[in-house]
Order: sequence, then structure tokens, then C-alpha cells
Amino acid sequence: MNKTSYSTRFSYAASDVAGQLVFTFIIGGYLSKFLTDIYGLSAITCGTIIAIARWIDAVDAPVWGIVFDKTRSRLGKSRPWFLWLCVPFATFGVLTFQTPDLSHTAKVWYAAVTYIVCNILYTGINTPVTSILSGLTADPQERVTLTCFRMFGSKLGVLIVNLTALKMVQWLGQGDDRRGFMLALPVYAAGSIFFYLLAFRNLKEVVPVEKKSEPVLGTFRALKGNWPWLIIFSSSLLFWIGFIARVSTVPYYFQYVLHREDLIWLAYSLDFVSLATAFLLPWVCRWTSKRTAWALGLMGMVLGQLILYGGVSQGHSIPLILFGWTVGFLASGMAMAMPFSILSDSVDYGEWKTGVRAVGLLTAVGASFCLKAGAGLGGAIPLWIMGNSGYVPNTEQTAAALGGIEFGFLWLPAICLALSTLPVLFYKQFERLEPQIQADLRMRREKQAASI
Repeated sequence: MNKTSYSTRFSYAASDVAGQLVFTFIIGGYLSKFLTDIYGLSAITCGTIIAIARWIDAVDAPVWGIVFDKTRSRLGKSRPWFLWLCVPFATFGVLTFQTPDLSHTAKVWYAAVTYIVCNILYTGINTPVTSILSGLTADPQERVTLTCFRMFGSKLGVLIVNLTALKMVQWLGQGDDRRGFMLALPVYAAGSIFFYLLAFRNLKEVVPVEKKSEPVLGTFRALKGNWPWLIIFSSSLLFWIGFIARVSTVPYYFQYVLHREDLIWLAYSLDFVSLATAFLLPWVCRWTSKRTAWALGLMGMVLGQLILYGGVSQGHSIPLILFGWTVGFLASGMAMAMPFSILSDSVDYGEWKTGVRAVGLLTAVGASFCLKAGAGLGGAIPLWIMGNSGYVPNTEQTAAALGGIEFGFLWLPAICLALSTLPVLFYKQFERLEPQIQADLRMRREKQAASI
């Protein structure tokens, strides 16, 4: 196995630290709580904004993918986008949490436009984090290792935000949360730019790619009969709906149901335990199949939700609820890491089957679209349920509103995560083809190099 250097591994981790320092605010419960309880928008309006952004992602993800596949630069194919988009992405992350004094209608438009542009830019800068993996190494097992380092970077970025964000807002705002968010976001945005530039400096794309340019519509041929990619797509979309519904309802559940607002930071910070299973992934994949590891991660998250229900049914037992919450996060390490690591294998499968290597399109739709569309639905559906259940910010909630919050926290994630396990069960037959695919592609590339 051609091992990558530790410089490459940690720089790859840095690329996801960079994204999470801003996107954790956007994707989790911070934004929805900010828009409803601080900025003054209704839960239904907030959910609609989030959903519209996701529908736009249905268009911008494949567009970005085609742009990446057409990129020809002396700096590389995926790598230069870290340099080109890091400042615009960080800037709109800051703008999303500003609170200009506007009319209600103007507030809705401001929130929608800044949030949508920030999401479009995140697709543009996060897709190369996934697509560059196929250029860093051709070894499927080493890709799993690199993905583990990426997950470490992702979870580290999330942990930094979860441990410090609310305290930073309180400290800078001095009791004024609007001012606190306005001053805190630029700090995280500056860190994001720094880590993207670090990744740009150190990562190198070493796997040769075809010099010829495939016509735009031709890149879609890589989807034809690409069953591994379709499995990844369908499972990942359901996973992100469930995962984000789970985390986006935390502020509401802990404040209004448990009356333990002081534990919100702990609930979010426990996400870091997922690194335990993410880092064990290379060893687990040597012991068993990738399919089995992936399915175990998803089923472990369902188990975590059932333990949460056990805590709720026993008089909202805080220790049992936190235990179930931890089990879910622990299992999420494998469930989240595996699709990212095998997307490059599905790119290889598409090239092997059709002759088209559409790394940008397949990773843009298979990773960024699933993440953001799933996150949008996972964030919007609980808000719609809450809004229709009678949720009113900063007041004592009705029994119906509490029931809406509880459904979004417990059962919506459990249902989506259980459904996301089903397509994974069919992956193993394609996993067995990986050695043959790598040997055939290596032979093709050697023939192409000899003919030049």
C-alpha cells in the first residue's frame, strides 16, 4: 500500500476543520434558534427558508460538479478551489448572522439570500474536499485512512464551535445575543480561511487524470448503471435528514422539554466521541466488509434513539437521555465516514464501467448535495412540525408544541436512520469488485501513458 504522508493526512483534516468552523453555525441548531428566538422569524418561515435553500442545492450541486470536472489549472483540479472560495464563503457565513434593522419582509429576504448564498458557496468549497481524495491516492484502503483524518478535522471543528460559540456570544455580546453573534462569527470565519489556505498549500493531487475533456452531458454517463453511487446517494440523503433533525432540535428540546438549557453545550460537544469509531474504521474494514461497518454505524444510531426514548419514558431521566445521545454519536462516526471514503470508489466504478471519470459531478451530488439537501430537510421538517404544533419562542410551550419538539428529536431521526440502512445492505456485491476495478484502471492508464 502506498501510504500518504502525515503532512497530507493532517492537511486533509485541516480542510474540514475550515469548513466546520463556519458551517456548524449554519447546519445545526444555532441558525434556527438564532432566526426564531433572536431575529424574530416564525418557525414555519425559518423552516421554509431552509427548505428553499435545499431545493436550490438540487440545481447548484450538479452545476458545481460539472465546473469541477471542467477545471484545468496548473494548481490542480480540486485544490485551487480552496484558494478561490475560502474568503467569499467565510464572508457570507458572517453576513448570515447579522441582524440589520429592517421591516419583517426585508428581514425574511435578508435571511434567505445570505443563507442561500452561503450554502451555494459551501457546496463550491466543500465538494473539492471530497473530490480531491481520489487525486491524493488510488488505494481504496488508504482512502479510508484519509477519510478518518478528515473526520477528525470535521469533528474537531464542530467541537471547537460547540465548546466556545455560546460562551463567545455571551462574552462579546454582554447580554445582547444579537451583538454577540455579530462579533463572534468573524473570529470563526478568520480561522476558516486560515485552515483552507493551509490545506491548499500542502495537499497535492498525484493520481493522473485524463487530459481530454468530456462534453458536459457526457459526464452524466458516469451515473449510468453506477449502482454503488446510487446506494451511497440514497443512504446518505436519509442519513443527513435524520442526523440534522437530531441535532437541530437540541436547543428546543433541552430548553423547553427538559428545562436544562445549561446542558445544550454538552449535548453538542458529545459529538466528539464519534471520532472513536471513525478512527477505528480502517481496522474494522480489515476485519469485516465496508458494507457491514457502514450498516453497524447506522443501526447503532437507531439504538441510540431507542435509548433516548427509554430515558424520556422514565420521567425524562437526564443520565439515560445523555447515555442514548452518546451512543448515537459514537455510532455516527462509522455511519458518517464510510460514504465519504467510498465515494471515490464509486467514481472508479463509473470510470471502469463507462470510461468517464466524473469525479466532480459524482462527489458534488453524492456528498455535498446529500449533506445539504438532507440537512435542509432535517432542519426544516422539525420546524414545520413545531410551527404547526403551536410553538411560540421564549414562552411556556403547550402540550402539543412539546409533542412536536419531541417527535423531531426522537422519532424523525430514528425513522430516517432505519430507512438509510436498507440500501447499504446491497453494497457488498460491488465492494468485491474493487481489486479487479483497480487493476483494470491501472492497465488502462498505463496504455494511455504509453500512447502519448
